[in-house]
Amino acid sequence: MKKLYFLFTFLIGLGAFAQSPIITTIVDGDCSGGNPKLLEIYADGAVDFSLYSLENQTNANTTWGNTEDLSSLGTVVDDFVYITTSGSADAIISDFPSLASANVLISNTINVNGDDRIRIIETATTTVIDQYGAEGVDGSGQSWEYADSYATRINGSGPDGGFIASNWNFGGAGALDGLGICQGGTDTFETLIGGVGVYTTTGSTNPSLAIVSPSNGEMFIPGTTSVNVSLNVQNFVVGTPGAGIDGHIHWTLDSGSGAVAQPMKYDTNDEPITVTNGGSYTVYMELVDNNHNPITPAVNTTVTFSVADINVVADITALLADVTANGDGRYYEITGSSLVSHTDGFRNRKWIQDNTVSGILIYDQAGTIATTYNVGDMVSGLKGYTQEVSGVLRFIPTEDSGSIDSSGNTVTPQLVTIADLNANPDDYESELVALQNVSFVAGDGVATFDTGQNYDVTDGTNTIVKRTDFFGADYINELIPSGNIANLTAVAGEFNGTAQIYVRNLNDITLSTQTINAATAFNLYPNPTNTGYVTIASAKNSAIAVEVYNILGKQVLNSTLTNNNLNVSALAAGMYILKISQDGASTTKKLVIK
Repeated sequence: MKKLYFLFTFLIGLGAFAQSPIITTIVDGDCSGGNPKLLEIYADGAVDFSLYSLENQTNANTTWGNTEDLSSLGTVVDDFVYITTSGSADAIISDFPSLASANVLISNTINVNGDDRIRIIETATTTVIDQYGAEGVDGSGQSWEYADSYATRINGSGPDGGFIASNWNFGGAGALDGLGICQGGTDTFETLIGGVGVYTTTGSTNPSLAIVSPSNGEMFIPGTTSVNVSLNVQNFVVGTPGAGIDGHIHWTLDSGSGAVAQPMKYDTNDEPITVTNGGSYTVYMELVDNNHNPITPAVNTTVTFSVADINVVADITALLADVTANGDGRYYEITGSSLVSHTDGFRNRKWIQDNTVSGILIYDQAGTIATTYNVGDMVSGLKGYTQEVSGVLRFIPTEDSGSIDSSGNTVTPQLVTIADLNANPDDYESELVALQNVSFVAGDGVATFDTGQNYDVTDGTNTIVKRTDFFGADYINELIPSGNIANLTAVAGEFNGTAQIYVRNLNDITLSTQTINAATAFNLYPNPTNTGYVTIASAKNSAIAVEVYNILGKQVLNSTLTNNNLNVSALAAGMYILKISQDGASTTKKLVIK
């Protein structure tokens, strides 16, 4: 009777999951730009994709978004479809050759990092059909993290209305680092992950044993004292010898002095392992029968993981020296005080520098630091690890360990030249610097600063990019200065070896005396005007050049005045920008015509 009941329940389960999409593979490649991004979905039965949508959940966010309607995939029967990004095209060609004729959808929703979550929902009801990644959890350091890596679904599992880690095989973070045809390797990513389109809804009937957490090669942060080893056993009943029991688990632990047999395991519960900083651990497990003999064929698994050691350094200069010698990815405690030169709400970024001067960017995407840091704070005891992205070294905090030793300290920028920055961007990276007697190439008196854009700054001989990286800066949508800038203060940075600067706010832009005088030397009246003309008064008698632009930036009038009167009778009512120049000095004024 029990067997009949089980069969009935099993058949109901099959009916519930028939005609359903199943997420079967996720890839975050290591080609240029972190490509390709790839999601493989299996249509179990006849799946009408117009009923479903794809969503993502990024970083430490707890809300889902970037919804993509999957209707364009059509109706698919017992076959695979793929989601990728437009930026992944070249990497798909080189490293997933089997997808040349596949059903592929281009979507920004899969433009995710290896710590983000992805799910399929039923569009009409928002019911979760399948999901990869733990709800509301930043995947960094988690067993399911797929940064520069991949994960593949275990045959016969899914779909899962909530993430079930034991239904997945994890490649482990960084598994694809430096590999692939795109990086000069001999194997494609397709080969390295075990192929595409290989998932089957029929699970194996053979006994299996897998350690699902931690992933092989995983490194835990310093200070970790215990790691839970989680396992998954299929088609084999583990327990104390008796009726209906197939056997149990023999296992060993190697903490660096050789494998040591552990007490026999008669359950599949997590096994806690006591660990210390700098330690490496190897766990070996095998299935045995009730007489303690390994089953035939043998079923066993091994995982090796470690706990990072922490490198204590006096200051940022010492940290950078260690990175130069040993590469990024190591953990540090900075015992000395570092001066905060700028903070930004985007991913909780903070720029700090020491007295020598060396600087580094604190990149706190996970919001680990709860303490509020302000410009001028001296902070000591910071703990975290380093990571280089696009040529910029980041300090990723692992705990809120920083202590504010003092506040209100003056942050004095280093006086440098554009030539200095261009020649040695690493020497000034993340430090507060100042350029003198420079100008913006785009400063025509009409153009304004926009977010996420590059603007050339020149000293007449050399040029450097000023990027509007701070979206909340008070100069966004303000006019780009058109005159000489006596002092331009900014955070120095780079993008893949090319120097850049990031101006913090309007106070970082000090106009020259001539430019300031020009702004006050001209008087514009009447303003607003409905008389058809406007008077531009100046203390000088020389000719005044006037350029008039509409709010779209189009020049609508260009005139040289000798009598101070500008005829605007041909212009329609509205607001205009006037660029006024005289004897090498120039400024901009707003004019309203009624």
